[in-house]
Amino acid sequence: MAYANYDSLEFLCVPTFLNSPTRSKPPPVFYGGVFDWDRAIVRLDELNALSERPDFWDKPEKAQKLMRERNKLAAGVDAIRALEKDLSDTVELIELAEAEGDSGLIEEGRDTLNALQNRAEKAELEALLSGEADGNDCYIEINSGAGGTESQDWALMLLRMYARWANAHDMRTEELEYQDGDTAGIKSATLLVKGENAYGWLKTEAGVHRLVRISPFDSNARRHTSFASVWVYPVVDDTIEVEINEKDCRVDTFRASGAGGQHINKTDSAIRITHIPTNIVVACQSERSQHQNRAKAWEMLRARLYERELQAREAAAQAQQDAKTEIGWGRQIRSYVLQPYQMVKDLRTGVETSDTQGVLDGDLDAFMGAALAQRLGGEPAEAVADID
Repeated sequence: MAYANYDSLEFLCVPTFLNSPTRSKPPPVFYGGVFDWDRAIVRLDELNALSERPDFWDKPEKAQKLMRERNKLAAGVDAIRALEKDLSDTVELIELAEAEGDSGLIEEGRDTLNALQNRAEKAELEALLSGEADGNDCYIEINSGAGGTESQDWALMLLRMYARWANAHDMRTEELEYQDGDTAGIKSATLLVKGENAYGWLKTEAGVHRLVRISPFDSNARRHTSFASVWVYPVVDDTIEVEINEKDCRVDTFRASGAGGQHINKTDSAIRITHIPTNIVVACQSERSQHQNRAKAWEMLRARLYERELQAREAAAQAQQDAKTEIGWGRQIRSYVLQPYQMVKDLRTGVETSDTQGVLDGDLDAFMGAALAQRLGGEPAEAVADID
């Protein structure tokens, strides 16, 4: 089999933004909400110059913010350049194999192009993270549903799943609130996830998760169905203003539960804040002092109210496409079946896999990618959605 020219390689699924052999400049990169390679290069040069100034670190908070922007931009530019170089090298390899009639080398080039397509699709999905808070850290709040020990154990499994996903993506996690279950698992927990685009990816996980399995707590080994709710909201930084009238809030103190030492468990250091107009409740017990927990709880409340506003904007903007928008609280988004067969299926996108253990160990990228593409009006990419 031989191919006469570069254009004939289109059947190899070359990414659409990399399929011109005569470009005068590299393909565009996502920057500031749009694909604009020229703006990205100029801004990266500006940030590099700023970082070399002697007074750059005189204002640490501002410097850290600029460095995060610089690192994110540099990573995007490097990724596009690497894709372009790998594509050029692969095309040359195929042309050489074509000239020599080496079908094995042609097939190797085909496999490489398919791998490049997957990398390009992932980069395109990351470029879709253009929301004003997508780059922020985020909170994941998990609550067990009705069903007692079964649902509480399922909530703990979800907490472990998200912690492992974060760890696999070089993100840090911190437990802010943790309420033990009656005999096993947890009633509720709040996890802080710190990392690049944490909210952008994890926001697709908000909703109700359903588990079907043979209960380890049932002596008769019967099959049980359990539910747990996941709520995701972004950490609000200094660039986002959220006004809260303290008169609208009720602040309660309580004794923390779980690990943490004698001081935490023997004093009313934990804080719970209820925002009465919206009935939003947040709690924090991870810090040693009531003062620290109070400050953290106010931060969480600001984040919840901001996330509520983001959801309201999205609902208003996409009212005509309600079936394709973000799921609301109480709607089931994913089913995890361990018995009588093995299957995890996302009910929004149809993405499914029989690797249930892998998913429970944090392999969620395919589900997140397909949900993000659908949420932003695109179709889930085949290479992303097919995870079997």
